[in-house]
Amino acid sequence: MGVAAARPERGLPGSLGEARDGVVRHLGADDRSSTRVRLVDGALRCLARQGIAKTTVDDIAREAGFSRATAYRAFPGGKDDILAAVVETEVARLFSSLAVVMGEAHDLEDVLVAGMVESARQLRSHPALSYLLAYEPGAVLPQLTFAGQDRVLLVAGDLAAPFFARWLEPEQASRAAEWAVRIVLAYCSDQTTTTDLTDPAATRALVRAFVLPGILALRLEAGSEGRTDLSSSSKQTTSKETEQTTTTTFKGAMQ
Repeated sequence: MGVAAARPERGLPGSLGEARDGVVRHLGADDRSSTRVRLVDGALRCLARQGIAKTTVDDIAREAGFSRATAYRAFPGGKDDILAAVVETEVARLFSSLAVVMGEAHDLEDVLVAGMVESARQLRSHPALSYLLAYEPGAVLPQLTFAGQDRVLLVAGDLAAPFFARWLEPEQASRAAEWAVRIVLAYCSDQTTTTDLTDPAATRALVRAFVLPGILALRLEAGSEGRTDLSSSSKQTTSKETEQTTTTTFKGAMQ
């Protein structure tokens, strides 16, 4: 979420694209006594209160209960290094929470709903992200659109795909994960939408109407024999023509 102090139009240091190898390098989010984690958490509080442009290393150090010198010892690159660590740590925290809820899913529908609901809740309730979207959107939105969105989709898809792979072939799992990420980004960035992805019932209805039929069509196109039942709701969708029609609608909406 970070950029240089006086240039909020720049891209995020430590952007998601750098984690394309599927490894999120964070700072030990469970070690609340860590100097680096305390500085990251201090930075998050500063960002939630005053944004990127007005936040200085002194502000972050003071918020974390350290001196400026301590902050620079932990992050020699100063503000940019701290903000890059904020991005990496928050991504790691998000996927840690997603791993819990998605790991408990019993079928493909459940894993889709759990992942989308938890992602929406985390994004909507994030104080620093909410402030930046409201007052410094130029620091965030470029990372969620065009080339920036491609990087987000690659990394998020890589990290989420293993949870879908319990019911899908690898390529299908990656595409399903990408679809889910696209939906979350689209709905969370549009405050006028009538569908609230933080509502499990609303999200389940969306998944049943559009996402599952699209995944079923992927399996048909690949000639897959269906290793496992996708979900109880998917058993009700038996018409190939219905699946293909719904998939075409869904794909058009996502493009």
